[in-house]
Amino acid sequence: MQMERKASTIRSDLEQMLLDETTEPKVLPLSLLEDITSDFSHDQEIGSGGFAVVYKGILGDRAVAVKRMSDACMDEMKFHRVVKCLMQVKHKNVVRFLGYCADRQGNMARYNGKLVMADVHQRLLCFKYIPQGSLDKYIFGDIWHQNSAKGV
Repeated sequence: MQMERKASTIRSDLEQMLLDETTEPKVLPLSLLEDITSDFSHDQEIGSGGFAVVYKGILGDRAVAVKRMSDACMDEMKFHRVVKCLMQVKHKNVVRFLGYCADRQGNMARYNGKLVMADVHQRLLCFKYIPQGSLDKYIFGDIWHQNSAKGV
């Protein structure tokens, strides 16, 4: 019951952050990010690259973008630097950073026929959702997209 109330409070805090531009980014629980992205459903995927997959998270009638970093791409210190930089950037031409999640959980898995405990790291960044599509369209224009689709 208390965990449900805490999750509900954090969810409403995130919803409030979307309304109040002065609110500072904060730590967000993995359970909330899983919930608003339908457990990182393929249907919610809005983009991907070499280092992350981006999902659309739904909060009532509003949306956020949740960037799920691949475990191989970033060590803990590098992730801390990225979060620190994002927390300091506030500019009208930069998508607003809402929060982050750095979760580590032990999972039992089979390795060489034996059960072993393995640490699973989840590193996620949460941003205001911008519905106008991918930024590279605005940077490179439609000609670049047409050429890249042709393999040029």
